[in-house]
Amino acid sequence: MAAGNVNPFNVSDSEEEAEQRQDGADTERSPSDEAQGHSLGPFSPPAYSDPAALLSSNRTSPSVDGIPASAAAVSGIGAETRVSLDAIAAQLLRDQYILTALELHTELLEAGRELPRLRDYFSNPGNFERQSGTPPACKEQGVGPGGPLTAQVQDVKRRKKDAHLRDRAGSISTLDSLDFARYSDDGNRESDERVAVLEFELRKAKETIQALRANLTQAAECEIASQERKNYKSSPETQEPIRPLEKRALNFLVNEYLLKNEYKLTSITFSDENDDQDFELWDDVGLNIPKPPDLLQLYRNCGNSQPLHRDNVDVAVSVDPSDLPGDYFTQEPVQQTDVIQQQQQQEVVQELEYQISLLNSEKQSLAEQIKKLQSDIQALQRNVSSEPTAGVKSTPSKENPKCDKPPLDNGQYLDIRGVTETDSSSDTTKTSTSTTIATDCTENSTTATQPHSKLKANGQQSKSSVQFDQPNRKLSPAFHQALLSFCRMSADSRLGSEVSRIADSEQSVMLMLGRCLPHIVPNVLLAKREELIPLILCTACLHPEPKERDQLLHILFNLIKRPDDEQRQMILTGCVAFAQHVGPTRVEAELLPQCWEQINHKYPERRLLVAEACGALAPYLPKEIRSSLVLSMLQQMLADDKADMVREAVVKSLGVIMGYIDDPDKYSQGFELMLLSLGDPSERVVSATHQVFIPAFAAWCTELGNLQSQLIPSLLTRIEKLLKGEYGLDEHKLHMYLSALQSLIPSLFAVLLQNAPFTSRVKLQGDVPPIEVTRFPRPASPLQDVATIVGSREQLAVLLHLYDHQLQHEGTTGWDSLLWVVNQFLPQIIDIVGRINVTSSTCVHEFSRFFWRLCRTFGKIFTNTKVKPQFQEILRLSEENVDATAGNGILTKATVPIYATGVLTCYNQEEDRKLLVGFLEDVMTTLSLSHAPLDSLKASFVELGANPAYHELLLTVLWYGVVHTSALVRCTAARMFELLVKGVNETLVAQRVVPALITLSSDPEISVRISTIPAFGTIMETVTQKELLERVKMQLASFLEDPQYQDQHSLHMEIIKTFGRVGPNAEPRFRDEFVLPHLHKLALCNNQQTVESKRIDIATQLFEAYSALSCCFISEELMVNHFLPGLRCLRTDMEQLSPEHEVILSSMIKECEIKVENKAIGEAQGSISIAASLVGEDAKTKFLSKMGQLTTSGAMLANVFQRKK
Repeated sequence: MAAGNVNPFNVSDSEEEAEQRQDGADTERSPSDEAQGHSLGPFSPPAYSDPAALLSSNRTSPSVDGIPASAAAVSGIGAETRVSLDAIAAQLLRDQYILTALELHTELLEAGRELPRLRDYFSNPGNFERQSGTPPACKEQGVGPGGPLTAQVQDVKRRKKDAHLRDRAGSISTLDSLDFARYSDDGNRESDERVAVLEFELRKAKETIQALRANLTQAAECEIASQERKNYKSSPETQEPIRPLEKRALNFLVNEYLLKNEYKLTSITFSDENDDQDFELWDDVGLNIPKPPDLLQLYRNCGNSQPLHRDNVDVAVSVDPSDLPGDYFTQEPVQQTDVIQQQQQQEVVQELEYQISLLNSEKQSLAEQIKKLQSDIQALQRNVSSEPTAGVKSTPSKENPKCDKPPLDNGQYLDIRGVTETDSSSDTTKTSTSTTIATDCTENSTTATQPHSKLKANGQQSKSSVQFDQPNRKLSPAFHQALLSFCRMSADSRLGSEVSRIADSEQSVMLMLGRCLPHIVPNVLLAKREELIPLILCTACLHPEPKERDQLLHILFNLIKRPDDEQRQMILTGCVAFAQHVGPTRVEAELLPQCWEQINHKYPERRLLVAEACGALAPYLPKEIRSSLVLSMLQQMLADDKADMVREAVVKSLGVIMGYIDDPDKYSQGFELMLLSLGDPSERVVSATHQVFIPAFAAWCTELGNLQSQLIPSLLTRIEKLLKGEYGLDEHKLHMYLSALQSLIPSLFAVLLQNAPFTSRVKLQGDVPPIEVTRFPRPASPLQDVATIVGSREQLAVLLHLYDHQLQHEGTTGWDSLLWVVNQFLPQIIDIVGRINVTSSTCVHEFSRFFWRLCRTFGKIFTNTKVKPQFQEILRLSEENVDATAGNGILTKATVPIYATGVLTCYNQEEDRKLLVGFLEDVMTTLSLSHAPLDSLKASFVELGANPAYHELLLTVLWYGVVHTSALVRCTAARMFELLVKGVNETLVAQRVVPALITLSSDPEISVRISTIPAFGTIMETVTQKELLERVKMQLASFLEDPQYQDQHSLHMEIIKTFGRVGPNAEPRFRDEFVLPHLHKLALCNNQQTVESKRIDIATQLFEAYSALSCCFISEELMVNHFLPGLRCLRTDMEQLSPEHEVILSSMIKECEIKVENKAIGEAQGSISIAASLVGEDAKTKFLSKMGQLTTSGAMLANVFQRKK
């Protein structure tokens, strides 16, 4: 029996013999007295008369080690007459003295003399689970007819003990190992009050159990023998790590010292840091741990080198003095440490010698038995050959002796109930050999080792098939029966009935397992229940009764309450093996109902198991069930389940179903499932759709022949409907459809290869060049790999070679699938591109990625000969192609950035880069000269600027604009620098960007110079190099202080707008020393402005700038010298031009003045936030409502306030 499954209520044979020897040798001392003597604790060695007795509890029972009872009896003659600690522990556990056994176990642990029986008992939570029926103690003690009164008295005592145990541990059945899954789905619910009481009781019991478990396992965590523990000195080199028990004890003493010496705050902090320990109760440190002296006493005694030696006297309760040894009260003092260690070593040697003697005696006994058995077998074989009818009936055929198959559960068992018992070794030998011969017909080689076994008769064997030697005695049968009742055999219970019958055929084993497994599973630890999966599956496969098979499969799916990934994989592996063994009919009839029952289980792990099982079992189901019931189950789970991981597994299983479905009518349902999966809010589900479902669905559509005729056109139609929507473009749905098209590109290319004219010429040749690593984009999953779709990488290499040759030399005549892509698919998708909003960076990015993947998959020849010409036909780079008045020319649409970023960047050779540079230069020139919007060019720069590999290329394009002869082109180049600065590293900014901007800032055209201001502001916002910032600061200062710009209204507007945008994010020094003083000057100058339109424009921009800067930290000096004066100047303008602005400004000024006057509050807060200070003010509500409507245009802002009037 394994250590983890030791039954403490069954005492081994060796233990019973030890008790018998003790009773025979010393009748004056009862076992209870001896038990009390041992329970005095491990610290009383005088209780033993022999040093070897100290280690008696560590002696392994011979029966546990596999030594027969007879050998143990022989070897035990002349042994020491005593009761071992192991026998005492067994007696305590048998009589249900659990707490006493627990105390004994704790004391033995502290002494380093752990008993395996107690360790296994207290480490197995199954021993504390409440059992129904007969108690274990009652099961093993048979009550004979001669002692009914004694049995009644024992029963009354036992019930009292059980009741007392229940009072002390009312919630003993609520251990963590208890299987709550058995009760989780029951419909019977108690009242709310009863549930609340039980929940409280359960919580308290769990807390108590957790504390007890932590204390009980501390010895196992750091188990060190006592002699080893003494070897550690106080030096750090040899000191062992602190153990949990030591830590808790030291924490208690430290806290006690702090409280006694009035360090109360420190004690409170120390208690908070150790919130898992109760410092008011020493018992919280550990069970049966004596409290040591306080820290002061320990410190005073730590310098004493010689420990105090005291005489130890053992005290026993209710023990007669005559029973004690003669020298009990005259014990010698405790010897020195080295003497004790030497004595312990001698004890270890004696113990090992004792073990050797046991093994030698066992060896001799077994050798004698083997010789006897061999001689008896030879004699019996001679007798059988001469008399075939003697003893056991022979089979009709001697050459091939086999039995006919017995009927199911026909009583073919080795019955051990109600038989006589013999003790002689010769009888044992005869019984063993007879049993072996009788069971040869079942092809079993097991030899019965029990001296009382017989084989029940069947149709071909008589009842006397196994014969035993009967003693020549004249006892009555009633006396025989009464005598045998003291053998402690119990066959009245369910378990006793199973044990008493030994199966002798495969069917009998299956029947026995079917009956026993439902009782075994609930008592196995949850963490180890997957070990039962092979047993359950084999029984379910081979069991003849459908009802029992259904019960076993139900146990399989409910085996673990919340199975993790590994446990689910084990269950699924077993389900697949079951399906392979039993066939599709039984899978449909037995496994699928289990999945259907758990489809709405409350635990997501169980629903996840169902979803994964549907996919794993798909190959083994009937095709009608596969495309109807299973598909409907998964569709329901996809629509209704709330757990992301369940829906993800559903989508993967749906992909597997699509790989096996062959009903063309299910295409529409599959298409709807694809759209439903793509629209799922979880990213995990959408990713699984692209990785598994769409490739599998596309493969099925390819076989149906409707990939190009139905699936792709349906998605394109839905995209066109989105673009025609009345309520604007739904970008989420556009992304959903476009990503589906992108996942279909590998399948579309595989269709082209498989339907090409050269398919018939495909031959696997050795001279075909291998496929380049970068030939195809990295697939999202193996199912999107073109090589996987085609069949192999070698096959794909041959097809690609012929594909490129066909496109380059032979043309596309008769290639219908390719002509569909060129003549229908590409024109339609390019037309859709021209209708999307160019300012939507998401749409531009999605279509750019789509064309990039399309061109990389179809190859460079296809891109150059089929894709680029269609774009170039539309994008005719001329001023006539741009409608400057309407702004709807093709160069202003999203076609420009998508062609530049999706088609021209898919290959990165020198000619490709030159083509991209030339295209961007032409677009910039054309748009600038035609005064068209620059949105398409900006979108191209934003998309390309996200990749650092294209920064040099974009700077080359902008330098072309910087040196262009037209001022319009130079203005465009200056504005494009603003977009590029944020993504370019500071080295390129210093070497390429700033020189170009300084060149433009000295341009003869004032408009070009003004166009550089936003780019300079962005540099101030993003760059950290001081030299670079100083150059930019000097350039901006020249714009503000140079007299030639004094009346440049557009320049002042651009500077104020830039200050408001970059001020909150710029370096504080730049904001304090440059931005705020110049805003003050501009506000002051605006008071003298005579032109009202210019004045309102400047005032509006100043208002937006001051509103943005009010959220920044501003020192008191700057607040007084620049911020408040600037606000007052701005308020002067707003009093005349916009009274509503004046109300907000007055509130801002008032709050700033309060902050300045209240220095202490200002210093404590550490910042000044004008926006936060307006909380609760009516002015703030008006301000925010107006600011929500503000735009960057000053005129628009003025109109907003005028409409309010």
